[in-house]
Order: sequence, then C-alpha cells, then structure tokens
Amino acid sequence: MNEFEWLRQTRALDRPVAPQRDLWNGIAARIETAPRTTASPRTARWLPLAMAASLGAVSLLAGMLAWHQRHRPAPALQPPALAATPWKPADPRLAGAAVELHSAQLELGRAIQAHPDNAWLRHMLEYTRQKQHHLQRLERSAS
Repeated sequence: MNEFEWLRQTRALDRPVAPQRDLWNGIAARIETAPRTTASPRTARWLPLAMAASLGAVSLLAGMLAWHQRHRPAPALQPPALAATPWKPADPRLAGAAVELHSAQLELGRAIQAHPDNAWLRHMLEYTRQKQHHLQRLERSAS
C-alpha cells in the first residue's frame, strides 16, 4: 500500500456513516423496562437536612477563612542584610566573578528595599549568595 492509498482511505473516513440498523428502538425498550429507582422514605426525609448541613458547614468554613485572612497581621518583611565588605578572593580567576556577584547583590538589595514583598527578588538574592558561597568553597579547596 502506498501513500496515495492511505490518503484516499483517510479521506473516506471524513464522510458520515449511518448505522446498519436503527438503534433507538432497542434503547427505548430498555428504558421502558428498566426499574425506576427512588430514594427510600427514610433517605428522602434526611436528604434535605444533610444538604442544608453541608451547605452550612461550607458557609461557616468560608466565613472563618475570610475572617482569618482579614484579621491576620501582615508579616514584617525586613530587607535582607547585605555584606558591608565584598568578598575579595585571593585567586585572580575568581576576582571578576566576586565583583559581579557583589554588584548583583547590591542591586537586588536596592530593588528589595523598593519592593519588600517581591518573592522573586528575594529568591534571586539568595541564588547569588549561594553562587558566592560555592565560589568561596572552590577557592578554599584549590588552596
């Protein structure tokens, strides 16, 4: 079978196909003969009460969460402390990276002071600190 046969067969799949026999007659007969299920009188009596209780519980929970959110004190966000003196590695190959990391930490510190609730800035500051610690470990292991 070649590609042209496949294309012809796939185009034939796009056309609607009628069933060989009418299926509705069998479906309708089964619906008529199916036993009707209703709730027992005991269940029917408690169902509205159970629904009301669950609705009340959900409403109470939502109200408690809303009240808690409104009355919760805002966390005091302190700008992270920055190193006053930059790290100066003895290895000249790490000096450029140390300068870049220190300037990035200073810029991120200023940005955090302007936007103290920005989690992404705090994450990036922590990331630069981790990179600096990694370079410091490399320097100690090289000497």
